[in-house]
Amino acid sequence: MEASSWDFASFDGVKLKIHEMGQSDAGQRAVILLHGLFSNAETNWIKFGQAALLAEAGFRVIMPDLRAHGESEAPHEEAAYPHDVLVKDVLALIDHLELSDYDLGGFSLGARTTAKLLPEIRPRKAILAGMGLEGLSGWHRRQGFFLKAIELRDTAKRGDPHWMAIQFMKTQEIDTVAATHLLKSFSDMEPHIIRTIETPTLVVCGSEDRDNGDPEALAQLLPKGQYVAVPGTHMSSVTKPELGQEILKFLKA
Repeated sequence: MEASSWDFASFDGVKLKIHEMGQSDAGQRAVILLHGLFSNAETNWIKFGQAALLAEAGFRVIMPDLRAHGESEAPHEEAAYPHDVLVKDVLALIDHLELSDYDLGGFSLGARTTAKLLPEIRPRKAILAGMGLEGLSGWHRRQGFFLKAIELRDTAKRGDPHWMAIQFMKTQEIDTVAATHLLKSFSDMEPHIIRTIETPTLVVCGSEDRDNGDPEALAQLLPKGQYVAVPGTHMSSVTKPELGQEILKFLKA
């Protein structure tokens, strides 16, 4: 199944590339999926079949390349990255598509963005993949790690804790100026806010993945949260068919 793509001008005019799979007929349920940091819709959702699985089950799968990622624009001006800019981008996309009944999810950075959206909007169901409690409430630690990875981009040696992140960044041809601004736009999500989220939420994480903290603790904090483990690490879990299968099972239940 092929994905189609189109351009969307966000709230401030920055152009985002939106990828879709499945039909946009009235009978097709929309699910928005947000990719992870330094990644894109193709790498997280299309390449390994997750989007096709959902589309074949009857979903209209909408996958933006986030600002400063993939085929979307990556402006260098600091003003293009206001506080929680990705939240603003997704809200603008939902408004543009005139969606009122839809599902929403994301992996890693996409999960952070989804979680930040949930106190403001009410999708039918939500998915937080590759995310634990500390990835939301302790963002400063992860932010520091990735900012250091950008700083060490051309000097880190194999074995450095930042090595894998740097190699992925290079493979994805990330604009480090834009990425630095974007990383500084994110904010923590305090536990007392997480406790207010009433949307039924699947927390799904690789069994070897604790990059963003404890996923079980996050699921327990969510009033309607449930936790499921799938095979893999933070980097490999998105390549496993079990990730898409668990998401589909949750959305169809």
